[in-house]
Amino acid sequence: MDAELAQILDGIGPRLRALRRGRGLTLEALAQDTDISVSTLSRLESGIRRPTLDLLIPLARAHRVALDQLVAAPATGDPRVHLRPHRKDRGSVLVPLTQYPGRVQVFKQVLAPREPRLVTHAGYEWLYVLAGELRLILGGSDVVLRPGEVAEFDTGEPHWFGPAGGSAVEILHLFGPHGDQAVIRTGPEA
Repeated sequence: MDAELAQILDGIGPRLRALRRGRGLTLEALAQDTDISVSTLSRLESGIRRPTLDLLIPLARAHRVALDQLVAAPATGDPRVHLRPHRKDRGSVLVPLTQYPGRVQVFKQVLAPREPRLVTHAGYEWLYVLAGELRLILGGSDVVLRPGEVAEFDTGEPHWFGPAGGSAVEILHLFGPHGDQAVIRTGPEA
């Protein structure tokens, strides 16, 4: 086995463990979802057992990820962007859509319910609600935005945003350096 293949195979176990823990699953719960024994899952995660397709396919399905994410397949020249979600506290997920430090950053976010805590920082934010309801506290205002609605504000003003109720909310989130604002251009009115 060549060194590159050995490195790919050695990385699968830690990735499987991180996915399981990131979802808050026990080995027992994952075993129930996949019909793979707890001992086999444990050996896969620790690298004692080499992964096979008949083990990886049910694991990819259970974790809702593509098989190539489990094996960290080498790039193929495919021009598509392969997004890498970051799981945050209590079920929130952040998916960076741009990779330009110092410029406008774009994220898709799924925000889980959490307690409001106002913050301030330099910059400008633009929020677009995709699904669910977003509560935005901005200074003395407290508003609820629904799918298709947009808010933009200077982040120097105390603010917080998250789900309006007990369910998660999905948003597009643009954050830029101070003074960068969204510019909306439309065609002439009919």
